[in-house]
Amino acid sequence: MKYDLAVTIDKASGFCFGVVYAIDMAEDILDEDDYLYCLGDIVHNDEEVKRLTAKGLRIIDHEQLKGLRNEKVLIRAHGEAPSTYQLALENGLILIDASCPVVLKLQNRIKNSHDEDEQILIFGKHGHAEVIGLQGQTDGKAIVFQDLTELDDMALPQKFTLYSQTTKSTDKFYQIKDELISRGYEVKANDTICRQVSNRYGDLEKFVVDFDKILFVSGKKSSNGKVLYDVCKRYNPNAYFISNLEEIEMEWFSVKDKVGICGATSTPMWLMEQVKAKLESY
Repeated sequence: MKYDLAVTIDKASGFCFGVVYAIDMAEDILDEDDYLYCLGDIVHNDEEVKRLTAKGLRIIDHEQLKGLRNEKVLIRAHGEAPSTYQLALENGLILIDASCPVVLKLQNRIKNSHDEDEQILIFGKHGHAEVIGLQGQTDGKAIVFQDLTELDDMALPQKFTLYSQTTKSTDKFYQIKDELISRGYEVKANDTICRQVSNRYGDLEKFVVDFDKILFVSGKKSSNGKVLYDVCKRYNPNAYFISNLEEIEMEWFSVKDKVGICGATSTPMWLMEQVKAKLESY
């Protein structure tokens, strides 16, 4: 059976400038050197990580970093805690800092709040690289929560400062702020969500309604991938989340379907193009 699908890629999807910056930096160094260490996955997309490791990128964790001496190490867009920079000094490491400017600005704001003895709450994903870097600005004293229910049994001070991981949902952030105020807390709220992510909500809403089916392409570890996929699903219930070509199920489609392909800020355009080519081959 020939499906004859009409497939369109969302032009607004794909890497944000922070990810482009980090990957460009890694590729420039790998053009000159045989290898480059990178602290954590350079981007939350397994397919792109595979492509770059084939070029010589070596992904390490913080434990492995401790054992390195006199090497170059890339700091990815998510940023790092001050302790990482201290360790680099002690071990003679050259840090290639590709921290996203939006994340660096947020780190500075959180550090200033901490220096002024404000109690800090961060709406973010536990264990996420960016959140670990943010919490590091407060010597680990900031309270991180993914959901309001986590705060229910916690003795919070009457007054605190609220920040957000840059890739969280804007709507959810403001719901949390309003709910905390309604509970009687004095909340100094800082909307620190990256507009390159939040502006995509509106773009996606408009894009997905024009298609019979939507394929949302993203790594499973991507925080903004989860948020953006939820937007797709809300405006087009026939949206499917895939991370690679192998996850495409042809029974999702009918003959002559109009199919839209979109992705997260960590999804490479080449991967979306591969998905398009595969669908068009049926």
